[in-house]
Amino acid sequence: MTAVDPVAAELVDFLNASPTAFHAVDEAKKRLKKAGFEQVSEREDWNLESGKKYFFTRNYSTIVAFAIGKRYVAGNGFHIIGAHTDSPCLKLKPTSKVVKGGYLEVGVQTYGGGLWHTWFDRDLTVAGRIIIKEKKDDTVAYTHKLVCIEEPIMRIPTLAIHLDRGVTDGFKVNTQSHLVPVLATSVKGELQKLEEQNGPTEDKVKTDGTEPHEKRSIDNRKHHSVLLQLIADNAGCKPDEICDFELQLCDTQPSVIGGALKEFIFSGRLDNLCMSFCSLKALIDSTSYLDEETGVRMVALFDHEEVGSNSAQGAGSPVMFDALSRITSSFISSNAQLHEKAIQRSFLVSADMAHAIHPNYMDKHEDNHQPRLHGGLVIKHNANQRYATNAVTSFIFREIAERHGLPIQDFVVRNDMPCGSTIGPILASGVGIRTVDVGAPQLSMHSIREMCAVDDAKHSYEHFKAFLNEFTQLDSGIKVDF
Repeated sequence: MTAVDPVAAELVDFLNASPTAFHAVDEAKKRLKKAGFEQVSEREDWNLESGKKYFFTRNYSTIVAFAIGKRYVAGNGFHIIGAHTDSPCLKLKPTSKVVKGGYLEVGVQTYGGGLWHTWFDRDLTVAGRIIIKEKKDDTVAYTHKLVCIEEPIMRIPTLAIHLDRGVTDGFKVNTQSHLVPVLATSVKGELQKLEEQNGPTEDKVKTDGTEPHEKRSIDNRKHHSVLLQLIADNAGCKPDEICDFELQLCDTQPSVIGGALKEFIFSGRLDNLCMSFCSLKALIDSTSYLDEETGVRMVALFDHEEVGSNSAQGAGSPVMFDALSRITSSFISSNAQLHEKAIQRSFLVSADMAHAIHPNYMDKHEDNHQPRLHGGLVIKHNANQRYATNAVTSFIFREIAERHGLPIQDFVVRNDMPCGSTIGPILASGVGIRTVDVGAPQLSMHSIREMCAVDDAKHSYEHFKAFLNEFTQLDSGIKVDF
């Protein structure tokens, strides 16, 4: 039996623990704390020390972790790996209650550019975070809690071919009409039981005399009682204690290592939790010894990349710039303006999964740029700055690979095809930091079920770890703006 690579096995565990961006941040937080990282808050002053390790979260869907070298002084550079925690998915609408043809359905909205046809005929559940009202004595507090219902509770059924003969010419999805999961049927006995517990399941006006401020924020006029009960049971609270939520649909099939030779990882959300995990593990494993480090090693995992990064916790926000500024300022004893100097000494690896060559669609790749599974990280190039790579940043990342005997590949999209983008150009232009865009090759990107190679998870981790360990020394020998 083929032995399972420990990095890939750990990645699978991370994926299974991270059905949403909130869960990914929670899992990252647990791993960082276990490795000795101290949590700081953006709402408080930071009392940082050289040789120490820290992290903070924003909205609990973005997390930034950093380790300050023992020999660090203000104005020295940062070597950063940036990735993202979100993936295309279906998110529950603010009012999700849909009743049609005797079925209880759940209204969802599309998030990102998903391959929505892959969501049909899958065993689905919900996960995310809820806001809970907690009463203690005479005080009321509001907290958020992560939830994930493990059992399959929803499904989006396809239409029988007998009712749509043209489907063989192309499966076209109307995301408003067709992409509505079935939760239950209107079984009278079950609904009556839930009505006794939580009130009416259909759109009836409350007649119990309560004032508007006493009504629950989320009630069964907006969402099905059966769904609210399932969520409350998972959270260990009552349905009327749920004030609001951000929930999404998830596939219940677990991530696994597969293939005849156990060489693949089959999973949802590889884009981009694979890069998030590999960078996080590289940071944790590279910071056990910081005595000779003069810079700051950092990993920033952002939310909302799939929808443009324009949010308070996205890469388009000041979150990373603020972190660099606050770290630099913590070590300034005078009024010297060293932040700008630090940025010019810094380097960002924008890590987002790449398109591997598909054996059944070979013509979709440029002939000289066909990234392959098992071939190592892919350096992404685009003359129109959809990727932030240039000759200097590409050389730095390639040189690290050569020093460690790691495979490396290049990717350029065909001239007659559009090119996607990443957080790389956003941060490069917003912060002014040197940036290279890279990613591990994968197939089925943005499907509910993706695949990549076990080898490439290992290569990515090793490459990121070498970058964090060696960038300071390597950069000292590069002369460009002199």
